[in-house]
Amino acid sequence: MTGTRLSSPRRVSSGPRALEGTDPVNKKLAAALSGGAVLVLTLSGCSDDSDNKVNDWAKKVCDQVQPQLQKINNANASILEKTGDNNKPADVQKADSVAFQEMSEAYKALGTAVDSAGPPPVDGGEATQKAAVKELNASSKAYADLKTQVDALDTKEQSKFADGLKTIADELNKISTGGDQALKKLQSGEVGVAMSKQEGCQKQTASTGPSGSGAADADASSESSAPDKKESEDKGSAEKESSEKKS
Repeated sequence: MTGTRLSSPRRVSSGPRALEGTDPVNKKLAAALSGGAVLVLTLSGCSDDSDNKVNDWAKKVCDQVQPQLQKINNANASILEKTGDNNKPADVQKADSVAFQEMSEAYKALGTAVDSAGPPPVDGGEATQKAAVKELNASSKAYADLKTQVDALDTKEQSKFADGLKTIADELNKISTGGDQALKKLQSGEVGVAMSKQEGCQKQTASTGPSGSGAADADASSESSAPDKKESEDKGSAEKESSEKKS
């Protein structure tokens, strides 16, 4: 399972600024969630050289994948929303608990999707399928266990909560960087090519259009108005000079 590497937070004492310890640790959770093992995140478009049977198998799986990817993205977003210094431990705990539950359900559903599709029609397909299902189900259980752990954290003392959250973040790091060989094998060869052609199994790219283009338009507008402003200033100076000569 691929994942973003985490850094350790600083320890803080209780008080107005105590959540400075919770903030970086919860960002660690968000980073790990965003990089968690997902069946399709490494897939991109490839040449069309797989046969119809393999394509049909890939479609069965990928048609069920996108909703689970959305669950995973939503879980990550909910944790990111609670990474500010002004969030109370109880609010962070609740958000993380819900996120881990969503992650657990998503991986369980991904395992079910691969299982219900049957073995891919390639050499060694049955063994690869079973191994991938086992990995996905293991991830589901691991996230369910993390939910149990975060639910048990003490939110009354902020320093203890931050320490407990760090332990969970370390566990999450192990999950996100753990065994994913079966998933990688499932995404390789002819099956990987077939899956990469399915929209539901393709990595989604983020759009940067609105904010970026808006900034560009603003810069362009500012630049285009500059010559007009200079021209107006030059004209004013010329008129002033002419008036002084006449007087």
